[in-house]
Amino acid sequence: MDVDSQPTMEETILVGDDLMMGPPSPVIPPEIASHVLEGVDLCDGILRNLFLCLQINDIEPFCQDEIALYRQCAEKRDKELRQRLQDSERKLGLSMPFDQAKERAALLETEVTSLERKRLEALKQGLEKRKKDDNPIRVSTSTTKKRWFLW
Repeated sequence: MDVDSQPTMEETILVGDDLMMGPPSPVIPPEIASHVLEGVDLCDGILRNLFLCLQINDIEPFCQDEIALYRQCAEKRDKELRQRLQDSERKLGLSMPFDQAKERAALLETEVTSLERKRLEALKQGLEKRKKDDNPIRVSTSTTKKRWFLW
């Protein structure tokens, strides 16, 4: 692999779509939200600065620092929230009565299954749309071809 073919940070222009790469931010159940979110930087100040930059400059290439800062902050926030969410669910499972803990586990499993099913359906819809776009309807031409003779 040629080192020169690799884009450097100076050559890479980040856009809003780059903020949507990777896994989505975790969904925090309301019953444990206050405990899980306590002390976590939600990146709201950085996001506010990014929106302000976009409002002033109107296009992303002028807001590279803000986009990069928000992406770093969001990745750190989401990683911390996932860990706290797992810890909180583990503690909740230890402290709840056994039957309630089993019900909660079944509910969470159903939510995960539903979410995965929705993602799978969205992927299938994308594939179907792609198939339609890749195979355009061909209009058949007349079976007799015209021949042109130039004298």
